[in-house]
Amino acid sequence: MLVLAAAVAAAQPAWAQTALHRFDGEFADEGFTQFSHAEPHAPKGGAVRLARTGAFDSLHPFILRGVPAAGLDLTFDTLMAGDDDPHLRRCLLCESVRVAADRSSVEFVLHQQARFRDGTPVRASDLAWTFRTLISAGHPAFRVHYRGVAAVEEIDERSVRFVFGGPERDLPLLLGELPVLPRAWWEGRDFARAPASPVLGSGPYHVDEVEHGRSVTYRRDPHYWGRDLPVNRGRHNFDTIRIDYYRDDTAALEAFKAGAADIRFERNAAIWAAGYDAPVRRAEVPEDRVSGMHGFAMNTRRPFFGDRRVRAALAYAFDFEWTNRVLFHGSQQRLRSYFNNADLAARGVPGEAELEALAPLRGRVPDEVFARPYEPPRTAGTGSWREQRRAATRLLREAGYRVRDGQLVDRAGTPVAFEILLDDPQLERVALAYAANLRRLGIAAEIRTVDSAQYRHRLDRFDFDMTVATFGQSEAPGSEQRGYWTSAEAALPGSLNIAGIRDAAVDALVELVIAAPDAASLAARTRALDRVLQWGHYVVPLGYSKVDRIAWWDRFGRPASSPRAGVDLTFWWAQQRSSTRQASR
Repeated sequence: MLVLAAAVAAAQPAWAQTALHRFDGEFADEGFTQFSHAEPHAPKGGAVRLARTGAFDSLHPFILRGVPAAGLDLTFDTLMAGDDDPHLRRCLLCESVRVAADRSSVEFVLHQQARFRDGTPVRASDLAWTFRTLISAGHPAFRVHYRGVAAVEEIDERSVRFVFGGPERDLPLLLGELPVLPRAWWEGRDFARAPASPVLGSGPYHVDEVEHGRSVTYRRDPHYWGRDLPVNRGRHNFDTIRIDYYRDDTAALEAFKAGAADIRFERNAAIWAAGYDAPVRRAEVPEDRVSGMHGFAMNTRRPFFGDRRVRAALAYAFDFEWTNRVLFHGSQQRLRSYFNNADLAARGVPGEAELEALAPLRGRVPDEVFARPYEPPRTAGTGSWREQRRAATRLLREAGYRVRDGQLVDRAGTPVAFEILLDDPQLERVALAYAANLRRLGIAAEIRTVDSAQYRHRLDRFDFDMTVATFGQSEAPGSEQRGYWTSAEAALPGSLNIAGIRDAAVDALVELVIAAPDAASLAARTRALDRVLQWGHYVVPLGYSKVDRIAWWDRFGRPASSPRAGVDLTFWWAQQRSSTRQASR
């Protein structure tokens, strides 16, 4: 009976909290009044216009179909809000949260004041319905993220318990990212298709005007239920936010310089150095976020890219040093890790804690994982890559390819050719330089740039050979790693496993990362995963910048400091030109 009582007690929710920490089961949240980078007295009012490239064709961000408009997250509150501490979430839609002592369940109590925009209260039935609907009819990523949930229980009108299939540390935080949608509003509507009108939400803004494919305007709700919560203090200050879409970045830049857009993030170092002749303010804001991986991703579902030697050879053909010097004014640093710019990145040879995760996989992962750190191929930056070309040719020969009449051919004599799919014209100059080197290896690489809708459609269905992809990361990797790397997601439409990785060793390491009991083991296991991904040569790494380059017209205020993850415009405000400077509600 004592054993049974202990088991029951362990499965019961622990004490109620207003914040949730991945490793600190009883995180004390006393005294939190605002984020440190918020200006609590920032005035409300004014408007801001932003520019995006591409187009959109949907106002429904929770399904695979279509390209949703930017900014829709402003219209939906989630159960919890993020924090500068990547392992921490703070209550937003929830009033409190309880995690069972044995980590087998989490219970959210919804805020008694939480309301949808039409004034109806947010209830447990809405949360339970949202979860079940996202799992059954939403984007496939939801099924990946939340597959550890075994049951959903409505406790009372405001409380919902998620029961897990086993102990979970990461899943409670991941559930905190859930939006809550109004069950009644969706009655009679097909969730799998975008409705004619914007989806009803509970967030600080609502969709006000839409010019389909060209612009969307959000208007601040003066009666927003959560405007006085600590996580929202000094935030969501603009009365209206308009996002205009432009054909390409050149058009977007000209719109900014002409005053048709107010704030611009600049990715191009050459333009930053010499392309701003408008009287605007500019700043380079240091960011401390994990940069993740960004590079030419190969679709291993294609036979040519299925051989690790081929993938390694293609990495030798990219001359980063020349590209950085000539195209980026030397402003970039080379990526080498999938968790770059963090303690999670593999360095040197594996340490004792990493070997504990890697040792059972010996013989199933590349031998280099144990012997030496991964470093991308380097050149002198002069445009000469003779040594690298010889290494690439040797690897291609080992894989069974030969050059005949200037063309690389397989054993059957079929010439090798593939397409580099892009959706950003700015990347064309990088891809062209890469394709020129590939031609020196006898490979015909065609560059194809398509609009954002077609690009998304093709990626969701894995209809590509190579593309430039970004694998965003945080300092708190967890269940989302399944979507990036695991075998189960490789064939799932819309999966983030763009490379199509199917490797049991990678699958095992991902599960170890998710199950890490503390921050030290999380770092060690992530570094082990990083090593195996690096030596898998799934991506030809590009470069990154350690600053956010931002330009704006001098009619906005911004906090004295930015979040660790970089500039967040939800904390900015419009300068009040009148003498009253009253904050409207």
